Amino acid sequence: MTGGEVAGILVAVFWAILVSFLAVVLVRLAQTLRAATRLMAEVTEQAVPLLADASATVRSAQTQLDRVEAIASDVQEVTSNASALSTTVASTFGGPLVKVAAFGYGVRRAMSRDGDARGTRDRAGGPPRQAKRTILVGRTVPAAGRRKQKD
Repeated sequence: MTGGEVAGILVAVFWAILVSFLAVVLVRLAQTLRAATRLMAEVTEQAVPLLADASATVRSAQTQLDRVEAIASDVQEVTSNASALSTTVASTFGGPLVKVAAFGYGVRRAMSRDGDARGTRDRAGGPPRQAKRTILVGRTVPAAGRRKQKD
C-alpha cells in the first residue's frame, strides 16, 4: 500500500466517525424537537380553556364593578341628602333651642337666689354665706370669679 492509499483510508475512517457522531446528534435533536412539539400541544390544550375562564372572570368583575359604582353613587347621594337635612334641622331648631335653654338657665338662676345682695345661698338651702374678700394694702377686692358687691 502506498502512502496515498493509507491517507485515503484514514480520511474515510475519520469521515465515517464524523458522520456517525452527526447522526447521533441529529437523532437526539429530533427527539428533543418532538418532545417540545408535544409539550407545546399540551400547553395549548390547557391554555385555551384557562384563557376562556379568565375572560369570563374579567367580564364578571366588570359587572360587579359597575354595580359597586352604582351603589357608591347612591351612597354619595344619601350622604348629601343627610347633610342637607342636618343643616336644615340645625338652622330650624338650633337657634330657638339655644334661646329656650338660656331662658331656662336664667329662670333657675333667678329662682335659686334669695334676693339678698350681700351673700349667696349655699346649695343645701342654708342661710346666705358672706362672699370672701381679700384685703390688699388698704383696699378690699372681691374674691375671684364673683361680681363686685355693694356694702
